[in-house]
Amino acid sequence: MNSVSGGAGELREPPAAGSPTPRSAAGPPGSVAPGERGALRIADRVVAKIAAQAAREALGPLPPDVAPPHAMVAVHHDAAHIHIHLDLAYPCDVGGRCRAVRRQVEERVAALVGMRVPEVAVRVERLHRVPAHGAVQGRTR
Repeated sequence: MNSVSGGAGELREPPAAGSPTPRSAAGPPGSVAPGERGALRIADRVVAKIAAQAAREALGPLPPDVAPPHAMVAVHHDAAHIHIHLDLAYPCDVGGRCRAVRRQVEERVAALVGMRVPEVAVRVERLHRVPAHGAVQGRTR
């Protein structure tokens, strides 16, 4: 099988299996070997958007008057420290909902960004009273 080189239009034979590949044959002249390239830096705000979306996924549909989750992120040495601020409909299992958010945020950020997530702090800003299905609407004392 033949391959076309980087833009010159010439055909060359691929190296035989087990033979050492010269550095210039790995890519166009002057290219850098993969192990010697720079690093990819993902901005904190990108990680924050991913974390906020993961929190929304964990919470499911929210009532219309409940604000969507908001995330703040600090990245240090490939580890994301995440703070999620959210509102919850009440009554609900607040601790259970926070655990679900924490777990989903850890999993999604680790899977999509490849960072360790040693901390996910969840802060419930407000509890929005939502009447039970079929409950009589009226004044609450």
